[in-house]
Amino acid sequence: MTITATTARTLGRTGLQVTALGVGTAPLGGLYSDVPAAQAVEMLDCAWQLGLRYFDTAPMYGTTRSEHLTGQVLREHDGSHVLSTKVGRLMTTERAGRRLPPAPPKNPLDPGWHNGLPFREVFDYSRDGILRSFDDSQQRLGMDRIDLLYVHDIGRVTHADLHDHHWQQLTRGGGFRALEELRAAGDIRGFGLGVNEWEVIRDALEEAELDCSMLAGRYSLLDRDAAEVFLPLAEARGMALVVAGVFNSGILAKPREGRKKFNYADADPQVVARVEALRGVCEGHGVPLAAAAIQFPMRHPAVTATVIGAKTAAQLRQNVEWFDTPLPGAIWADLDAALERMS
Repeated sequence: MTITATTARTLGRTGLQVTALGVGTAPLGGLYSDVPAAQAVEMLDCAWQLGLRYFDTAPMYGTTRSEHLTGQVLREHDGSHVLSTKVGRLMTTERAGRRLPPAPPKNPLDPGWHNGLPFREVFDYSRDGILRSFDDSQQRLGMDRIDLLYVHDIGRVTHADLHDHHWQQLTRGGGFRALEELRAAGDIRGFGLGVNEWEVIRDALEEAELDCSMLAGRYSLLDRDAAEVFLPLAEARGMALVVAGVFNSGILAKPREGRKKFNYADADPQVVARVEALRGVCEGHGVPLAAAAIQFPMRHPAVTATVIGAKTAAQLRQNVEWFDTPLPGAIWADLDAALERMS
C-alpha cells in the first residue's frame, strides 16, 4: 500500500487516526526568524485544506505563541483533527519582587525564538506541574480537548547535571502518575515523551505504559542513531512512534547554497559532505533529496507518522509534494551505500 501525506494511520493503542504527515508548529513561535500571525494562520488553514489532520504544538514554541495560534485556527474547523501538546515547562513572567527559581542553563537544543511572547520557562515535571501545564495549555488553545501529551525535553542532553532532579519529579514526584490519571479519566487519549534523546524514552518505558512518543532528529536519512536498538524496542513494547526533525534542522531540505543548520546549530564540514553525498544519489535517481528525507522514516514498521514544521503555506505544500513523490525502490540501498563510503 502506498502511503500518502493524508493516509489515515492508527496511532497504536490510542485508537486515534492521524494523517501520515503531521503539522509541526515550532516555526510559528519564531524559529530562526519572525513569523507574522497572518502567515501562521494561512499555513495552518492550508494544512486543513490539504487534508492534514494531525497537529503538534508545545508551550515552549515561541513561549506559548504557537499554542495560541494553533488553537485559533483549529477552533474554526470541525474538530476532526488529532492534537498533541507537551508538558514539563510552565510559563511565567519576570516581575519585581517575584521569587523565581534561577533561570535554567541554556538548552543546547533550544534555538531561541525571534517573536515569542514575553514569558520565561520554568521546568516542572512533578504531578502538580504536569496538571497545571495541561490546564494552562487548554486555556491557551481555547479548547477542552487535547488528545496527546508528550513529556517535553526530559533527558541528559537537555538538562545536564539537573537531569536526575527532573527525572525524580517525573517518577517519584508523580509526573507519570498525573499523566496516568488524565488518561484514565478520559481527559487525554494517550501520553509519552517528546524528546531528541531515544535513551530517555527507553528508560521511561520501565516507569510507565507509554502510548506514543515523538522522537526528533534521531531517526533520519542522515542520523540513524535510533535504528538498531530503540525502534525494535518501541515496536516490541507496543508504543507508537511519531518521528520529527526528519530534515535535521533543515540541512536535508536546503539547496546547496546558503547557511545550513544541523541539530539546531551550524553544520560542520563533515556533515555537509555527507549531505552532498546523499544529494548526489538522489540526483542520480532524478528525485529531490528532501523527498527521500521526508519518506525515509515511514519505511520502518515502528513509525506511524512524521511531523514536519512549516513557516508558510508554500513550504507546507512543498512538504506534501515531497511526501507524495514516487521514489524508485533502488534508491534506499544506494543511499545506504553512500553513507557507508563516508564513514
